[in-house]
Amino acid sequence: MVNQSTFPDDHAFSLIVFHVILADFKLWNLIHDYICIKIHPKMKRIFLLLMPLIFITSLFAQQSGLEMYALQLKDKGNNKAVEINLSAYLTEKSVERRLKQKIPFDQSDIPVNEQYVKQISECGARILTRSRWFNTLIVEANTVTMDKIRTLLCISNIQLLGSNTKQYIPATSEKPFFETETVNPWKNGITKMATVDAYNYGAAYNQINQLKGQFLHNMGYSGQGMTIAVIDAGFNSADILTCFDSLRAHHQILGTHDFAQAGNNVYDTTMSSHGTMVLSCMGANISGQMIGTAPKADYWLLRSEVAESESIIEEYYWVSAAEFADSVGADLINSSLGYTTFDNHATDHTYADMNGKTTVVSIGAEKAAQKGILVVNSAGNGGSATSTWKYIGAPADGDSVFTIGAVDASGKRASFSSVGPTYDRRIKPTVAAQGVGSAIFAPAAVSNSNGILSNGNGTSFSSPIICGMTACLWQAMPTQNNMQIIETIKVTASQASHPDSLLGWGIPDYSLAFLNLSVNTLATDKTLVAYPNPVTNKLTLGFPVPVHGIYNLEIFNLQGRVVYARQRDEGSIRSIQINDIGIISPGIYFIKVVNGKMLYTVKIIKM
Repeated sequence: MVNQSTFPDDHAFSLIVFHVILADFKLWNLIHDYICIKIHPKMKRIFLLLMPLIFITSLFAQQSGLEMYALQLKDKGNNKAVEINLSAYLTEKSVERRLKQKIPFDQSDIPVNEQYVKQISECGARILTRSRWFNTLIVEANTVTMDKIRTLLCISNIQLLGSNTKQYIPATSEKPFFETETVNPWKNGITKMATVDAYNYGAAYNQINQLKGQFLHNMGYSGQGMTIAVIDAGFNSADILTCFDSLRAHHQILGTHDFAQAGNNVYDTTMSSHGTMVLSCMGANISGQMIGTAPKADYWLLRSEVAESESIIEEYYWVSAAEFADSVGADLINSSLGYTTFDNHATDHTYADMNGKTTVVSIGAEKAAQKGILVVNSAGNGGSATSTWKYIGAPADGDSVFTIGAVDASGKRASFSSVGPTYDRRIKPTVAAQGVGSAIFAPAAVSNSNGILSNGNGTSFSSPIICGMTACLWQAMPTQNNMQIIETIKVTASQASHPDSLLGWGIPDYSLAFLNLSVNTLATDKTLVAYPNPVTNKLTLGFPVPVHGIYNLEIFNLQGRVVYARQRDEGSIRSIQINDIGIISPGIYFIKVVNGKMLYTVKIIKM
């Protein structure tokens, strides 16, 4: 039985209700017992009914004082003269991508300084995300905390991003980018195509044939060895759907990460299924039903987007995901996302911001391209005549971003496909693919492994169709860099002679793109055989075709530093002997041999 003498008097009780700020939830138990014993029985029911409202109101009052800030750090906190230990931050595949494309390593490859992060956390701020490329932390804090942070010497600039109100009240809206997209069960029937193609594409035949994509598949290029990072809003049930059995059986899903809400399971049925459908355009592999454009590529599934709301912090989440993709060695990014307006309209973008240089996400996408990643992004779904925003969004406005519009099965522009040009008058979208009636797989309403073969309408689906096909082309032409691959696709597309701001350079033809690169590239085979490997003293390098004339040979360590080099004129050779490999310290190295336009690479282990 509760002892009434433990309760405060009525005046003290009113002060408790006024001052409680949810720092100690035990107070609510005290208040509840007080009402039950001391309040008049006729009023007791009213007070008990009002308590939840008082609780929620006080919670919102407290939390509404929180704002999001971007904190620019003054440096990385290290001596720039000291050699960067890239192996601590980047995988071997990431380093190899840089070396192949001759991309220098710099301070942007180093993570933000953890001592600075600790100082900011100790002030009371909550770290929401971070960016090594921008050397920035995004935090949530009240004014008292921010006053402390402003005294820190490690901060060079502070930008107010506004409140994230959707975090504290139930979400009632949906991301504008997704609003006009529709998904319906496939009702057209599936006719087995009488072809000699390597795959029976089923429902996906038209969207691949429209691009002449089966040409690459028939040559054996289905994405093997290529890594695609899918940045999206969630991958509901992608871990159980039958259409991804092949990905799982061959360990092609390399991992997942949630940047929007750390620690979440991106496969959970509470997550958006948008990323699942996007992934199916590339990775599905069910003969006679649906084959994706890159069924043998490897995938990272990265969540940066909260589908039920729209906040500018999601641009920073996107950048964090792109940085992760860079660090694990992704070759391509598919992003079926775009940013224009937000729930907090104070942070809205305008068309004038669509110049590739203003929004955080577009600058981040450009940085990803500078690191050698081929960034593929949907143009957007606001192109209809009645749309309040008809132009492409961010990061589709990025100069180095491969921006994808949508057409129907016959090649006619989809009415919803966002248009260009960018504000600074560059042509966008870059190219287009089927985004009306696209074959996709979606999770069933009741969780099961079958999923639902569906028709999807949106540039969210034309983008991955292109991304997967581009991965196959790059697999076939590994000596090209990301910009060369994009340029080749453009100049061999259907509108190459007359690009416009509706479909850009038009619908790609991947057979022509391949032939174009074959004619202009002396060597397309990256296979340089090294034996023995691992090696101790002497190493032999074997070429698939004879090497003529002068060649340059360089050996790089994981830090990107040349540890061995030589130039020779050998006439015509099929192999090279390195008899002094023993002078190199034990470790992992990359060998590059260049002869004119020919480039060969191989990884070795020195014992």
